[in-house]
Amino acid sequence: MEFIDLLKQRRSYRQYTEEPISQKELNQILEAGLLAPSGRNIKPEELILVTDKSILKELSNARVGASKMLEKASACIVVLGDGDQTDVWVEDCSNVILTMHYMAASLGLGSCWIQGRNRIAPNDETTEDYVRNILHFPSNMHLEAILSLGHIKEPLPPKEVSEDLLKKVHSNKY
Repeated sequence: MEFIDLLKQRRSYRQYTEEPISQKELNQILEAGLLAPSGRNIKPEELILVTDKSILKELSNARVGASKMLEKASACIVVLGDGDQTDVWVEDCSNVILTMHYMAASLGLGSCWIQGRNRIAPNDETTEDYVRNILHFPSNMHLEAILSLGHIKEPLPPKEVSEDLLKKVHSNKY
């Protein structure tokens, strides 16, 4: 598949089948994330792979209105960044998540970015604190996002670059 076709095919999926994802596929997704670009190659990210259904269910309440798909997901990857290492940890962690999105799509799997940084859980604590209480990551690590993963329940049509999107491209000057 050409890369542009992969970009058109990659969609955010929130509904999954119950089929598990193989360890080989999970390892490929994790490896892709670890190969993502990083400012000055500092690599401030830490990843937590979650496949335990009871933990996925707990994490499904991590965000107001945006994390319920974790209850039916086969897995998720929690992406943390160490702000003490670099001031661009958010950008570096975003590269990690996006690269894992692409890898999941290339394997025919669905994924969805669940923003964690600057978000609130239903119990009014921060999403970061909610997730920290479940996964016990240290206080110097900050939650960027959670990537849900699963086998796609119903495929969506590919995206295309519309005329409206093309209007966002400017040459030489705005």
